[in-house]
Amino acid sequence: MRSFFGSLFVLAALMLGITSAKAQMTPPPGYYKDQKVVYHNDGGYPDNAAYFRKLLTNVKNHIDAVGKDHVEIRVVNHGDGLILFQMANKDPDLAHRIDALKAEGVKFLICSNTLRERNIDWHTLYGVKESDLIPSGVAELARLQGMGYAYIHP
Repeated sequence: MRSFFGSLFVLAALMLGITSAKAQMTPPPGYYKDQKVVYHNDGGYPDNAAYFRKLLTNVKNHIDAVGKDHVEIRVVNHGDGLILFQMANKDPDLAHRIDALKAEGVKFLICSNTLRERNIDWHTLYGVKESDLIPSGVAELARLQGMGYAYIHP
C-alpha cells in the first residue's frame, strides 16, 4: 500500500511539474529580440482554405510572442497565394484575419507577375491597394532576405 501512495505522490508531482512548465511558456521580457520576417505564401494545394488559416494563425502567433512593436512582418503572396485574397471576398473570417493582421502592422505584398500571368485585376482582390503590388514575388523574397528578413514558409 505504501508503494501505491508513493507512486501516486510521484505521479501527482510530475503532473504539477507539467502544469507549471506550461504556465512558464510565456517568454520573459527581452527573450525575443527585434525581428524582421518574411512569410512566403504560394498557396496550399489541395486545401487552400486550411493552409491560409494556418498561415494567418502563424503570423498572429508570431506577433503575440514577440510583440507588435518588436516584429516587422511582410507576407509575400504569389502564384496560388493570391487565392487567399479572392477567397477573402466571400469569407468573412479570412477577411477579418487579414484586416486584424494589417492593424498589427503586417504588410501583404502581391506579385504583379502572377496578376499578369493569371489575368487578375488587383482591384478584385480583398483589401489590396496599389502600394501592395511588387514586381516579382520570388525576387521580393530574395530582396527582403538580403535586407535581413528571416524567411518562413509555413
